[in-house]
Amino acid sequence: MSVPASLVAITRRQALAGLAASALRAAMARAQGAASARVVIIGGGFGGASAARTLREVAPAIDVTLIEPSRRYIACPFSNLVVGGLREISAQGFGYGAIAASGVRVIEDYARSIDPAARSVTLESGTSVSYDRLIVSPGIDIRWGALDGYGRTAIRTMPHAWKAGAQTVLLRQQLREMDDGGTVVMSVPPAPYRCPPGPYERASLIAHYLKTEKPRSKLIVLDAKDSFSKKPLFQDAWATLYPDHLEWRGASDDGRVSRVDPETRTFETDFGTLTADVANVIPPQQAASIAIGAGIADNTGWCPVEPVSFESTLQPGIHVIGDAAIMAPMPKSAFAANAQGKVCALQVARFLAGEAPAPAVLANTCYSYVAPEQAVSVVGVYRPAGDAFTEVPGAGGTSPLEHPPGDREAEAAQAAHWFDTVTREAFG
Repeated sequence: MSVPASLVAITRRQALAGLAASALRAAMARAQGAASARVVIIGGGFGGASAARTLREVAPAIDVTLIEPSRRYIACPFSNLVVGGLREISAQGFGYGAIAASGVRVIEDYARSIDPAARSVTLESGTSVSYDRLIVSPGIDIRWGALDGYGRTAIRTMPHAWKAGAQTVLLRQQLREMDDGGTVVMSVPPAPYRCPPGPYERASLIAHYLKTEKPRSKLIVLDAKDSFSKKPLFQDAWATLYPDHLEWRGASDDGRVSRVDPETRTFETDFGTLTADVANVIPPQQAASIAIGAGIADNTGWCPVEPVSFESTLQPGIHVIGDAAIMAPMPKSAFAANAQGKVCALQVARFLAGEAPAPAVLANTCYSYVAPEQAVSVVGVYRPAGDAFTEVPGAGGTSPLEHPPGDREAEAAQAAHWFDTVTREAFG
């Protein structure tokens, strides 16, 4: 008798959650003895917020400061549902009131620079904040100019919407205003970038919008890669649900974009050009500029870290988590950032208590909607191995290609439950 894939996934995730909870309780008991010290966290996304809340829980004697310029965090997970007209952007916003109420000092300002020697952070306001340990979770920045023609002003006509908020709303508006029969073009960069399956979830939900609201229209995806996360699952869904509304072209099928023209919404590839009525450019990315300026990013534009404590290999006393860090094969995802934030907080508490960091196993699950009520997922489990991470063989997997009725709907329900859980854990 076979077990439904959705039940297997639930059981696996429950086991991982139980393992993490046991480790957390053990670490809490050890960390209580940490002497009063100052920990500063830059960035209030899933990584930074989770680190702040965990530190207050496991080591209340530590003075924790969170630096974040935005009053409300706009979450990227589920923002593709906004693009597809299935969710309001207001549902993506989360404040920092609960974090402040827990005893974290929340500073609403930009972190302008880091001085690793002086162990201080200078804010846009000109004030400085000193630290004993620094956790940097700044997210990504766009590599302006890495794609020829795509500069800072290009986002007005060719939105990337890869930082949720105004760009998400703009892309949604452009889709809504496009005439039926128009062409939508999306370009996808080479890896690495934030949320590897994200472009293909977005493609699915845009195709659904076109199918239901503008049936004479079509989406063409130009991809710099021939392979991508959950490719068989996405392509199966596209063939079943959107055969007339979505065309994907990989690198070997002239999908690599070499230049764009924002004025004409034109994409140039090696062998041709394509003009769009709505153009979505997902551009090359790197760690946020604060990380580049602090000298914690290498020549790849990302931040190398030691895999047990996530301490920078370039600057001691600074820990990097979330999308900015190099943690392959672990993907750059909100699930991973949340897990890294918790583990990093525990390791920092151990450092400050005079103890060595303890290796931990981390899990990641990426859910992707292929239709409003259908989703697929990939699960990975990772552990430190030498100076890097390795995936634990046989511990993860993807949704099965062949599945019983209701399986994709069950995964969509799991995705919604995960989003509610992770935002509550991070922001309260």
